Amino acid sequence: MSIIVDAIATFWISLNTFNQNVFSRTVYDVEGINELNIDDWYLVIANHQSWVDILSLQRVFNKKIPFLKFFLKKNLIFVPFLGLAWWGLDFPFMQRYSKQFLKKHPHLKGKDLETTKKACKKFSYKPVSVMNFVEGTRYTPQKANKKATFNHLLSPKAGGVAFVLSAMKEQLTHIVDVTIYYPHGVPSFWDFASGKVSRIVVRVNTIRISKLFDDGTFSENYFTDDQQRATFQSWLNSQWKQKDKALADLRKEYQL
Repeated sequence: MSIIVDAIATFWISLNTFNQNVFSRTVYDVEGINELNIDDWYLVIANHQSWVDILSLQRVFNKKIPFLKFFLKKNLIFVPFLGLAWWGLDFPFMQRYSKQFLKKHPHLKGKDLETTKKACKKFSYKPVSVMNFVEGTRYTPQKANKKATFNHLLSPKAGGVAFVLSAMKEQLTHIVDVTIYYPHGVPSFWDFASGKVSRIVVRVNTIRISKLFDDGTFSENYFTDDQQRATFQSWLNSQWKQKDKALADLRKEYQL
């Protein structure tokens, strides 16, 4: 059933792409997708600025990698209409317990990860791409000014990535690290839908996940070992520094 639903969603994206090609002049400047394979399992991470990010990623990766799915908080399944749609699209629902909650209910420690692993068993047999915006929210200059670690990004949060890697380490083969840039300013959904976005730049870097486990950058001890947590956060920060530089270079290239 999920294969049929994914096929329908893929067709819908293809139809939107066709319509945009006919009625819009948006140019997609994309690099780094030639080695991707629709039969592999991916964790996709990206900087986040607008709802247009999701639409752009769906278009760029359509038929290049498996249909993008988002890990959603378990209570979102009760959102009217959307919850049912997400369930139908096989979006994995997760339940993460806070440190405060676990202090009061220590017997539940590790149960959230165990539950998520069970929910992801279906992906053992069907390739999937799991999407995660690791900044946790959309970038704005106002948010960035509060903690100016990066010039064009918010600080990445390692917890969500670690949760996915731990839950799906047997399936996932690569992290697809995406940098999205809008040369003429961050567009709104209406800008995109009405064809006012002239160019979207996407740069893709692929990282083999087994390397992160082999060299000690990541392990399932992330959730219990402070040093392991610091090591992985440091690695993610270094990825974000490279992304920040890439965005600065793109701004120079487009003289903005």
